[in-house]
Amino acid sequence: MTVDSTFGERQDVLRVATYNIHKGVQGLGPARRLEIHNLALAVETLDADIVCLQEVRQGNRKEASYFTGWPDLPQAQFLAPEGYEAVYRTNAVTKHGEHGNALLSRWPVIGCQHEDMSDHRFEQRGLLHAKLLVAGVTVHAIVVHFGLIPSSRVRQTARLKAYIAREIPLDEPVVVAGDFNDWGTRVRRLLRVDSLHAFEGPRTLTYPSRYPVAQLDHIYARGLRPLSLAAPRGRVWSRMSDHLPLIAEFHLPQQAPNAPVG
Repeated sequence: MTVDSTFGERQDVLRVATYNIHKGVQGLGPARRLEIHNLALAVETLDADIVCLQEVRQGNRKEASYFTGWPDLPQAQFLAPEGYEAVYRTNAVTKHGEHGNALLSRWPVIGCQHEDMSDHRFEQRGLLHAKLLVAGVTVHAIVVHFGLIPSSRVRQTARLKAYIAREIPLDEPVVVAGDFNDWGTRVRRLLRVDSLHAFEGPRTLTYPSRYPVAQLDHIYARGLRPLSLAAPRGRVWSRMSDHLPLIAEFHLPQQAPNAPVG
């Protein structure tokens, strides 16, 4: 399991990863298997400054009793490499536990907020916003997991844009990462209006992990210059989740920009 990394070689590079971990479990019925331990190794291998995670379990009594080796720690804390800070917020409360979004940061977290993004009662969704101090620069990282219904995603995009306009100064860089569940380009076009840009590379398909045909996972940015984007492939990665991780690298300015980078 290898992933190219520039960290340590370029101190002006910010490396961001997003990964839907499918609650740390893969397979169906009796064939279900616990992948959270492999995912912990995978997250460390990503060597990202910021790791944005979706479908993260805070706890689940049923799964904990079913699997031998279920971690005692909540998944966000369990997955955090040594020296990283873990932030988690619940999106969905279920009969046996709860799950939501998480962010793991190599840099100090100086603020954190959560906002409900649910569009209807059948899908509980949320937005996790962490304010980070990265090499002296204030960087905002937002983790999202949008709904399955196209009209819901349009409304959630509008709410995301309103949240950013309300909570994040124009002169501070922002990264928005997560599972957008968008098989087309509608969300991307709506976010571009507010100078939130996604960029593409030759290997960015993330779903389904075994034979990826779509990029449901995206990393958007404002105020940061993109350098690279890739999704690691291979049997090891396809076993751990139904999504592949996506990794982006940005040029980190020495100080906050005076205006958004288009």
